[in-house]
Amino acid sequence: MKRRKYLKTMLAVAAGMRSGMAQTKQRPIELHVDLSVDPAKEKEMLKNFRTIFRPAASKQPGFIDAKMLKLASALQNSAPAGSNYRFMISFQSEEHRKKWVAAPVHQEVWPAIENTLKSKDYTILLYEVS
Repeated sequence: MKRRKYLKTMLAVAAGMRSGMAQTKQRPIELHVDLSVDPAKEKEMLKNFRTIFRPAASKQPGFIDAKMLKLASALQNSAPAGSNYRFMISFQSEEHRKKWVAAPVHQEVWPAIENTLKSKDYTILLYEVS
C-alpha cells in the first residue's frame, strides 16, 4: 500500500512540474532597431559595438546574440528612410531584455552607439522567435 501511495505522489509531482514548466516557458525575442549612423562615425560605432556594447550585453542573464547589420541594398521596395544599419539583439524572453535595458550598465554602454547616430529617432521592432 505504501508503495502505491508513493508512486501516485511521484506521478502527481512530475505532472505538476511539467504543467508549471509549460506555463513559464517563454519564446525568445529579437529586437530590431533601424539606425542612421553618421558615416564619419561609422568606424567608431562599430568599434564601440564590438568592444563595449556587445561584451557588456553578452554577460546579461538570458542574452542570446547581438549583431550590427550594415544595409547593402533594398531588393524590393525601399529601405527605412535614412537607415544604414540595423541593430539586432536577442534574449531568452522579453523579461530578460527589459532587465537589461533597465540595468545601469546598459545606461553606460548604449550612449557609445547612440552618440554616433545622425538621429535618435529610430524605429524599434520587437519580434517573438517562432
